[in-house]
Amino acid sequence: MASLSNMPFAGIVVIIIIGILFVLSLIVLFAVYSRYKFLTHDISGTTDQKNRFMRYTVSQFAESYKRYGKETNTPAIIEEAVGSRLSGCLLSERFLNNAVSLFVTLGLFGTFLGLSLSVGSLSELLSYGNSSDWMSVLDSVGGGLMSALSGMGVAFYTSLVGVACSIILTVLRSIFSPSAARELMESKLELWLDQSVAPTLPTKASDDDIDLIHEMIDAMNDASYEMEKTLNDATNALRSTLKGFDSTVNSFNGGVHDFSEFNYNLRGTVERLDLGVREFSSALKNASSRIERGDN
Repeated sequence: MASLSNMPFAGIVVIIIIGILFVLSLIVLFAVYSRYKFLTHDISGTTDQKNRFMRYTVSQFAESYKRYGKETNTPAIIEEAVGSRLSGCLLSERFLNNAVSLFVTLGLFGTFLGLSLSVGSLSELLSYGNSSDWMSVLDSVGGGLMSALSGMGVAFYTSLVGVACSIILTVLRSIFSPSAARELMESKLELWLDQSVAPTLPTKASDDDIDLIHEMIDAMNDASYEMEKTLNDATNALRSTLKGFDSTVNSFNGGVHDFSEFNYNLRGTVERLDLGVREFSSALKNASSRIERGDN
């Protein structure tokens, strides 16, 4: 304690700052850890929550579930709720993550501050080395050594306090981990929302699915009607084509029959004409014979 009383004011200020930050870190650590534990314990099977964070999370989940149904991204909703409603706890976690290195840094700052004070005292001590008054030199040497030792005390005490606070806070954070408590709370909240809250909520997604199924059925019915109509039109067109083909065949058959009859009649006419020509030729021969005999 005597060394602390002889310590320069700058060293005492550094040690006080480290102590204040250490106490603040402990308060923040236990406050955030207790907050997450309370929220984890507050998760129950009812949506009637008194906690603002729970009410906000449930309302956001219910609104999303009504629109998307089972496609709701529950972890994203929880992460957004934690970021908006528990931003102070997240800031405290970041402070605790940096507090350990902050203590060590302040200890090193005190070390360099003490060394600089010691170097200044030793430089002042050496400046009295050429004095002729031996007693005054001894008094100066004693005062200079006390100042140098005070500076070294600042260096060692600040480093010792900073490292000690860093070790203690690291051990406490390992036992009472806010990040682990938050992850446990988020996991339990996600299970509760998906398994307990979701079945009690109405959703438009199922209605939309039913409407989509009805639309698909109507579309299939319309497609079936159009296909049936197309087949009927094709069948009627084919029947009309077949009727036209039959009519053409019948007309062709009638034409062939008429051509056969014409050929038969033409043959008879040719035969009759041939017979007439023969008779006419015979008559001409007879006339010629008579004419020849008459002349004779």
